[in-house]
This record gives sequence, structure tokens and C-alpha cells, in this order.
Amino acid sequence: MTETIVPFTTDNIEPCIQLYMNVFNSSPWNEAWTYESAKERLTDLVHTPKFLGFLLYEDNDLIGFIAGNGKQSYSGLTFYLAELCINSQIQGKGYGSKLLQHLENELKKRKIQSLYLLTANGGLAEAFYLKNNYQINEHRLVVKKDL
Repeated sequence: MTETIVPFTTDNIEPCIQLYMNVFNSSPWNEAWTYESAKERLTDLVHTPKFLGFLLYEDNDLIGFIAGNGKQSYSGLTFYLAELCINSQIQGKGYGSKLLQHLENELKKRKIQSLYLLTANGGLAEAFYLKNNYQINEHRLVVKKDL
């Protein structure tokens, strides 16, 4: 089996939409993405300034993608990781870590100094990032208000 990582562009967004719905509409997320809402989410992301993303194929099958965008801060560029999506049938086999490492290497080449993301407390996603040497930032607080 041949693994290939290619840039995420508007030309290859269509298979990402289906993968996104399949992954996040199933356990443990159990969200309710429609084709239209997933397409809008990913299309908006691809068109974000300083967007960077990659797709992971095994042979000719899309098995995952990672994407986000750079943001300027007073100390230089940082990167916001918006999406990491791996086919539910093969999660836990190192593909997510492979995509994350590829992204980190690309960010280092571009002199981006840090990466941050938002994820739910507890559960598989938090455990995945902690396993990949990410740290909980004790100096930041996520706040929200329902409208």
C-alpha cells in the first residue's frame, strides 16, 4: 500500500466533504453535518487567509486530512489547527499522528513558531493530542455565550 500526502485545495475538497460527514456524524462525536453544512465549513476554511492543509491517501483512497490557517501575533506567525479528520475505520493506527507531523514539519519550514487548537475536554481527541506532545495551555481560557 502506498501512502501519499498532497496539498488540500479547492480542487480536492469534494471527497473531504463526504469523509468529514462520515467521521463527525458517527461516534464519539455524533454531530449532524449535512452535505451543505460540511461543504460550507470546508470551503470557508480553504478560503481563509494563510490557509494550509494536507490530504492523506492510501493507494487512491482518501483516508484523512488536516487543515487550518496562520495568524499573525505580536511575536510572529502562529497556526490555528481547525480540522483533523481520519476515517473512523482506521483511527488509532498512526495516520493522524503522521498528518500532524507532516503539518508541523511544513510549519517549521515556514518559520511558524507555534500551533494551537480547540478540542473537547477529556475523550479521544484530547488523549490524541497529549500523546503527540501537545500541552494544555494554563494561560488561556475558552469562553462562550449561547445566543
